[in-house]
Parts: sequence; structure tokens; C-alpha cells
Amino acid sequence: MNSMKKIFVSKITLNIGVGSPGDKMEKAMRLLSTISGSKPVSTITNKRIPTWGVRPKLAIGAKVTVRGKKANELLKRLLHALDNKLPTSKFDQFGNLSFGIHEYIDIQGIAYDPTIGVIGLEAAVTLERPGFRIKRRTINKQKLPLRHRITKEEAIQFVQKEFGAKVGEE
Repeated sequence: MNSMKKIFVSKITLNIGVGSPGDKMEKAMRLLSTISGSKPVSTITNKRIPTWGVRPKLAIGAKVTVRGKKANELLKRLLHALDNKLPTSKFDQFGNLSFGIHEYIDIQGIAYDPTIGVIGLEAAVTLERPGFRIKRRTINKQKLPLRHRITKEEAIQFVQKEFGAKVGEE
């Protein structure tokens, strides 16, 4: 196989939306740091939505990004929480996948913490190939050719082969 066609996990972004700052926000930050082993950041609002009680620069969520070998290990644990089953609707046309976990206690190696309670989270997995950097670099930025992009079918095959997940409709 061509080495430039190999697919790998670029990053996993874990996200918890709490809706308001305060105690829930601190619990979400603490949970994300225990799951990932990295320091999470808070996500802030840009718009004012009075009916939801949201104003600009208000911290309403937390996220953390995991890359490298830690991302592969974390993805195995997250898929185990879903019983290694994913519907095909969780994959987008660019080969990325996103899914939610209802309760963090389903994740392998994470014990229930009474100070946190029961919280769910979302995970977004970004898949890449070598050479994807051309669309992000500063000098001589270029579009990724269609023949090098990851399709939905290729992403499904990668997740089935590398992580042993069963992908199909529920």
C-alpha cells in the first residue's frame, strides 16, 4: 500500500456543553482532565441570545484536544463505552466521525466520582493522511486534491480494521 494513503487519527476533541458558568462548568473541566490527562479549556459565547440567558463572553462549555498515541488509546476506550458499535450516520463525507457518550462511567478505566455526578460528553474524531498539512500551512497553502481526501467508506474500513468496531445501521 502507498504510504501516503495510510489513514491515522489526527486528534480527538472531547466536548461538554453545560449552558452556564459555575459549579457545572468546574465539574465538566475536572471530568475532561481525568478522561484525557490534559488541561481542558472553556468555550465562550460570541452572540447574545436573551431567551436562553446567554450573553457574549460567557463560558458555557469545556473542551480538550488529544493527539498522537494518547488519541488512539482514548478512542479505543471511548468505542468500548459504546460496545464497539457505531451507526454509519456518525461518519461525515470527509471521513471524520462524531459520537456522544451518555454517561462517563461507561468509559473503561474511569470510576464514578460523586463530586462530579453523572455527565455525558461528545467526541469528535479527525482522521488524516500524510500530506494533509498543505491545507493548513502558512506558506503556499493549497487545496487538498479529491483523490487524496478520505471518503466515508475509507473511514468506516479504517475504524473497523484498526479498532475492531462494528459499523452499520442500528
